[in-house]
Amino acid sequence: MSNTDAAPTEVECAASPFAGVLHPREVPLGGPRAIRVRRTLPQRERSLIGAWCFADHYGPHDVRGGTGMDVPPHPHTGLQTVSWLFSGEVEHRDSAGIHSLVRPGELNLMTAGAGICHSEVSTADTSVLHGVQLWVALPDAARDTGRDFAHYVPRPQSRGGATVRVFLGELEGNRSPVHTFTPLLGAQLDLEAGAELTLDIDETFEHGVLLDQGVLEACGEVLAVADLAYQRPGHRRLHLANRGDGPARAVLLGGTPFGEHLVMWWNFVGRSHDEIVAYREQWESHDARFGAVDGYRGATARLPAPPLPNGRLRPRGNPAP
Repeated sequence: MSNTDAAPTEVECAASPFAGVLHPREVPLGGPRAIRVRRTLPQRERSLIGAWCFADHYGPHDVRGGTGMDVPPHPHTGLQTVSWLFSGEVEHRDSAGIHSLVRPGELNLMTAGAGICHSEVSTADTSVLHGVQLWVALPDAARDTGRDFAHYVPRPQSRGGATVRVFLGELEGNRSPVHTFTPLLGAQLDLEAGAELTLDIDETFEHGVLLDQGVLEACGEVLAVADLAYQRPGHRRLHLANRGDGPARAVLLGGTPFGEHLVMWWNFVGRSHDEIVAYREQWESHDARFGAVDGYRGATARLPAPPLPNGRLRPRGNPAP
């Protein structure tokens, strides 16, 4: 998914002393009739949870008779994209030659590495579109790796009145085989009405709980939809409780604190202003770094890069301890 802000700002991507709840802001995704998404990461209070550096939550959107999701080919560098749906279906095409469908409960992970471009379009059979789009920053040693793609369908595991699906990393003996370049955790958690769930977690990880639906208490806070509760490293357990009358669903994100300085602007993750300028120029000049997407049939052949800000982009903040 593209960051479609018309004037994306420089983002400080480093650890901060924040602990609490991050509330989302709404941004449009696509053209003038675009669906709106709720963006929780990055924010000034906290830009990273482990290497997770971007989180959009969208839907449920009734897209019958509308445009649905139609994101033309756009570039990425220095990251992995993680697509996870609750309902609907999205067609993915990228410049590594991958053509795949994103379906509910199935992980699609794309590695941009040194450069890739891709498109995302909801299918004609989709009536309700609902899911999350996440980005993972690649560490310096791996950020110029080659393009790659992985697909995985995790098996749901029952825990009393709860169901756990681990799509990245490991949680209580459930492990995803999908490769990541830093220690990460990604899981869907479903809790029946009145259910409580206590998870044994890696105490070296920081964690975030992103609420999709229902009323959920996590990290001692009661969350609204698209809120993200943050828990610092040093905890061995994570407790969740469904405080509503219906089911609750959340996405659990975790990872070791990411101890590198980053510059994140538009769809690029880099390390300096000059790198971002070069990436933008290469995208605008159709450089081979990003390749091309075959088979996309939208009205706009590719997303143009927005203008750079007037000042220099700076990697800021302290690295994680």
